[in-house]
Amino acid sequence: MTASYNVFVKKSAEKELRQIPARDLAKIVEKIKHLTQNPRPHGAEKMEGENRYRIRQGDWRFIYSIDDVAKVVTVVKVGNRREIYRQV
Repeated sequence: MTASYNVFVKKSAEKELRQIPARDLAKIVEKIKHLTQNPRPHGAEKMEGENRYRIRQGDWRFIYSIDDVAKVVTVVKVGNRREIYRQV
């Protein structure tokens, strides 16, 4: 992809990021940064019945939406794999 996307993280997702251990957080932040160049990287899965995607990083998941027209990626939720799908 040649066009760059802007990545926004919702305030609620920022709060969730602060609760993740530093070693896992660095990997998650790196994956979020890569969404600017490729919002649908290998390993990203479209969530069934929704216009959202999820990416796994160890026991952690982050869910985001993509607006291809505006070139915007919005991270909406970050959490442990056991809990993240309950309130999406």
